Parts: sequence; C-alpha cells; structure tokens
Amino acid sequence: MALSEQEIIRRQAKEELEKLGINPYPAETFEVNVSAREILENYPRHKSDYRNISLAGRIMSRRIMGSASFAELQDETGRIQIYVRRDDICPGEDKTLYNVVFKKLLDIGDIIGVKGYGFTTQTGEISIHVTEFKVLAKSLRPLPIVKETVDEQGNVIKHDAFSDPEQRYRMRYVDLIVNPEVRQVFVKRTRLINSIREYLNARDYLEVETPILQPLYGGAAARPFKTHHNTLDMTLYLRIANELYLKRLIVGGYTGVYEFAKDFRNEGMSRFHNPEFTQVELYVAYKDYYWMMELVEEMIEKVALDLHGTTEVKVGEHVIDFKRPWKRFTMFEAIEHFTGVDISTMDEIQLRETCRKLHVPFDDTMGKGKLIDAIFGEKCEPHLIQPTFIMDYPVEMSPLAKKHRSKPGLVERFEAICNGKEICNAFSELNDPIDQRKRFEEQLELGRRGDEEAMTLDEDFLRALEFGMPPTAGLGVGIDRLCMIMTNQPSIQDVLFFPQMRPEKPAAALSEKDIQQLGIRSELFPIIQKLGIHSVEQLKSMKPSKLFNDICGMRKKMKLDQVANPTLEEVESWLK
Repeated sequence: MALSEQEIIRRQAKEELEKLGINPYPAETFEVNVSAREILENYPRHKSDYRNISLAGRIMSRRIMGSASFAELQDETGRIQIYVRRDDICPGEDKTLYNVVFKKLLDIGDIIGVKGYGFTTQTGEISIHVTEFKVLAKSLRPLPIVKETVDEQGNVIKHDAFSDPEQRYRMRYVDLIVNPEVRQVFVKRTRLINSIREYLNARDYLEVETPILQPLYGGAAARPFKTHHNTLDMTLYLRIANELYLKRLIVGGYTGVYEFAKDFRNEGMSRFHNPEFTQVELYVAYKDYYWMMELVEEMIEKVALDLHGTTEVKVGEHVIDFKRPWKRFTMFEAIEHFTGVDISTMDEIQLRETCRKLHVPFDDTMGKGKLIDAIFGEKCEPHLIQPTFIMDYPVEMSPLAKKHRSKPGLVERFEAICNGKEICNAFSELNDPIDQRKRFEEQLELGRRGDEEAMTLDEDFLRALEFGMPPTAGLGVGIDRLCMIMTNQPSIQDVLFFPQMRPEKPAAALSEKDIQQLGIRSELFPIIQKLGIHSVEQLKSMKPSKLFNDICGMRKKMKLDQVANPTLEEVESWLK
C-alpha cells in the first residue's frame, strides 16, 4: 500500500507511543460524564458543577506554545477548547507526557480522553483546564482540513472543504467528522422516524416484522433483486414491498399493523431513487382511503412540528406548509388542470396519441395504466409543490386497490405529492379474492408483453383473501423522500448514511512517464513520490502554490542539492 508522507509520519508516531509503553488503542472504558455542548451551555450559570470534568473527543485543531498549549476537542455534540499545561499533566521531573507525547506524537484527528475543570480564558472562551489526558485512538490518516473565514456580511466561508459529493457519500465517516451539520441531518431523520412511530403506537397499532427474503415478490410494480437459497435450492427475492404479508396479518385478526421496512427495487438510480430504501407501511381494518387521508395529514403535520416547531418547512426556494387540510385533486382533474386535456374516457390507442402530442416519452410495453402515469409524472407532478392529495386512479394503475364505490373504471387510491415528488401511497385495499385474481392475471399478461415491473400471481395471498379480509385502509410512506423534504436536502444520497455507489476505481499508480508527459523533469519524480502523490488526478487537483512549496520543502528535507527547484510558473504549466 502506497503511503503519503503524513501517513508514514503518523505510523512512526504510533510506534513511538508503543515504545513509551502507551497503548494507542486501549481496551478499558474511559468514563465520560459530560458533553461539550453541556459545558458550553451551562458553565456560566453553574461553574461549581464543572470541577471534575471527564470528556472524550477528537482533536480538531492545536496551538502548541512552549510549556502550555491549546487544542479543540470535538465530541458528538460539538467542539470545546482545552488548555494543556506541562506542569499540570507532568507534576514530577519527567515531562515526557507533555514534551513528547502531547506536543510531538499527537495529531489532528487523534481521539483522546481528558480530565480537568472548567474555566474561562482571558478572551472569554469557555474551556477545559486539563489535569490528565489519555490517548484513546491514534488516527493514521490525516483529516481534510476545513478552514473557515467570515466575510464582511457575516457569512461563514469554508476553504478546502470536504465537499465533493462522491467522496462524501463514499467516506461518510469523514463527512460526519469534518461537516458537523451533516450529523444533524441524520439526527433529524431518527427523530422523524420516532415521531411517526410515536403517532402510530399512540393508536395501539402493532409494529411487526415480515420477511425480507420472499419466494414471490409483490405489493408494488417494480423489478426485484434475485438470490438463491442453497439449502432449500430455491430462488428468493429481496422484497419490493411488505404489503402482502401485512395484509395476511389483517386476515389473521389484527386491527392495525405497521412496519418500518427496508425494501429493494432493482431500478435506476438518481437523486430521488436508491435501490435500497426505507418506507413505513400501515394497514388498519374497517377503514377506507378517506379516513387514511386524514391520518396522513395529521401524522405529517406532527412530524413537521416535532422537527421544526412549525408546520412551515424551508425546502430549496420554497416554503412548504404541512398544516391541515391539504389540497385534493382526482388524477384526471390534475391532468386536465395542467395539460388542458381530458383523458378520462381515452383508450390505450388514444393515450398513446396524447403522449405524442404532449411529448411524453413512452414505449410499446406500456399499458393503459403506465401511459396515464407517464402523463401525470411528466406534466403534473413537478408543479405540485405544496402537499397535495391525488385521488381516484384508473384501475389499470392499481392492481391491489379496491374499485371505486361510485366511479366506474377507477379505484380508491391516493398519493400525497410534495415538492414535485410522491411521499406516500394509499388504498382502500382490495379484499375481493375473485377480483384480485383477475387483476393479478392482467399483470401476468403485461409481463408477457415485456413489462419487467408487472406483478406476479401470489396463490398463498389469494388463499388468505379467500378466508376473508375485512375492509382495510393501507398506506406506504417513503421515509427517505420525506426526510429529504423535512431536512431540506436536494438528493436522496444526502439522507442515507451509505448510499449505493459504483465500486471505487483504484487510481492508476503515478509513473515517471506520466510526469514527463506533464512536462515535469524526471529528477523531481522521487520528490513527488515522497510527497505521497500517487496519481495524475491527485497531482492535477493540487493548488500550484501548495505543490510548489511542498516540492521545494521536500527537496531540502531529502538533501537533493543537485536537483534544481522548479519555478512557480513551471508548476502552474504542469497543472493546466
């Protein structure tokens, strides 16, 4: 493994710590009795409570000054300054712990535990006066250094920020260290899930678990991931939805059941789609989709209040208000409203012609339901910014929803659309086993036509319906998309700790031929290698002034007096 100069130095520091009898990765517990935030918020009013502080965190900055030094320690709640004085942590003759360990062998990124007491510096900064410290984990890779300045308008400007999206998603652990605001996104995600769970538990609905590996995938129109069970010698699928299992539980006699589910759909990826996603599904007996609309309004309004203390949430350039009641459109009303075309009586041939006129993409595998969905998705959805219910879908689009009680050809279904995207989907659930079988058979026909998202026919689910399922309202809420809105994030990858990504491509090793092609003298190659530059991409990403200074400094350190330093103009020409 090729190591940079910094990585080599840190490994040497680790070895020096071990020679001094200090374990850089100790096993025993370090008791923490306070957080950085708690000290900063409460110390001015309760100074006597902070005479015996025990705190652990990561060193984020250091100012070494002779016999005393300052550093910043970061824990989960924030950063606090620590003051380390040589004679306090080394009261005897041996000053190694300060002069060698703290000053020379610790680095930014190392995790330490400190004990001491609170005080306020002459500049008024609340700090910890350290009387003891312990190395808890030596960092062998340097963190990206994020420097902040404040402009004349008071705006904080970050320099050299760890901001490349691919790197942030791939190395989320670094993202969370150097971009503390990212941690708050995921704190809010957890609070959002807890808010929904509290709401459902307060109504005595039962949280359950259903299979992730399923012999038949169903409950949605999507292409599944496939795997093989060796012992049973059978094909299994990662679930695309948990609907059909939850309905079996309603058949079994539960009044209300819900599940926070990881579902998997083998489809395209975008800033709104990840192949692995989270949703909560809820099924309540003896209710219908009108009742479920009111539940959704109330529940999402509660989420907004729990997260923000208000129903108004800033999302991009919009302020979205989740206060009840929300606007309602039927699907045909929405399409006519935004296109001026009434498609309510059109057959498949007419819908294809309408798609052509409206410049809506479609293909020959798409049946009536998918054509209508394509028109709605292209021409209506992007305009629905405030939370809006779209109701009464064509029967072809909803194989699991009950036929509308008064509108032939439609089903009792709604979706909630917000900020141009669906956040939930709900039905008066189909509980007629004869009708359900017919709908499944129609889906099989679409599959034969080439629709890879068509549903399969699940005989066991039909058998369950034949035992009798009460009238039921069902709901699925996309947690990831709802979280995007509630935390004002532009991409689904920003609300997933570890989004799916292509395998990381190892950078091709930098060769002498590579640097020659850039116009760099061969005699500088050992210096560039020593600087830990291992690829052309890494080299070209550097600032010319920094690369110039690094080369000149390393040449001096390596005592290569016979090698001439490059000029800054030369370095600039390499990086063009």
